[in-house]
Amino acid sequence: MIVAIDGPSGTGKSSTSKAVAAKLGLSYLDTGAQYRAMTWWMLSNGIDVDDAAEVATAADKPTIVSGTDPSAPTITVDGTDAAGPIRTQEVTAAVSAVSAVPEVRARLVELQRSAAAAAPNGIVVEGRDIGTTVLPDATVKIFLTASAQARAARRNGELNGKEAADLAATQAALVKRDAADSGRKTSPLAKADDAIEVDTTDLTLDQVIECVVTLIEEKRAAR
Repeated sequence: MIVAIDGPSGTGKSSTSKAVAAKLGLSYLDTGAQYRAMTWWMLSNGIDVDDAAEVATAADKPTIVSGTDPSAPTITVDGTDAAGPIRTQEVTAAVSAVSAVPEVRARLVELQRSAAAAAPNGIVVEGRDIGTTVLPDATVKIFLTASAQARAARRNGELNGKEAADLAATQAALVKRDAADSGRKTSPLAKADDAIEVDTTDLTLDQVIECVVTLIEEKRAAR
């Protein structure tokens, strides 16, 4: 059982994916965290993230390991816990540029496919190109969407302290990232032809989780 959950930032992918995996006894993989980990390593090691050639040359250097327990997912870079550092504004601002480099995507897609193959009972994998590129033969494909306003409000709620942005600025940043992710040449953000779209704008997190679990169980029953 391989479940691909794609969609832009702020649609509830991470919270939904972790909860669904836990409910169904599946492993969980946050591919966005891997791209953030790669970006954090680049920034920490003085790589010019706007220089695609420099990023490409360094893409195979960091060792990125993702723990797939949905109740306590982890990510390390060269043995260092990176769960906190990868969520900074600096990383957020640079991750689209790093993610667009084909060598970065090739490296991380390989890791993602290996994680899916190694999952003992199946896995929920979340990202932006899982159903289209990483795992095109996934058992179930879900594409989460939501209005830009709803996504901005959720993202503001995730931030705190001096990193909390005003709603308009957050919405503008999300729209900018959507454009970058959807417009890149290599594995753009896109809904797979056979994915089921779920609009989360007016749904609570529990409702989204229930909806996705139901879709997966229906697929299981049909098999």
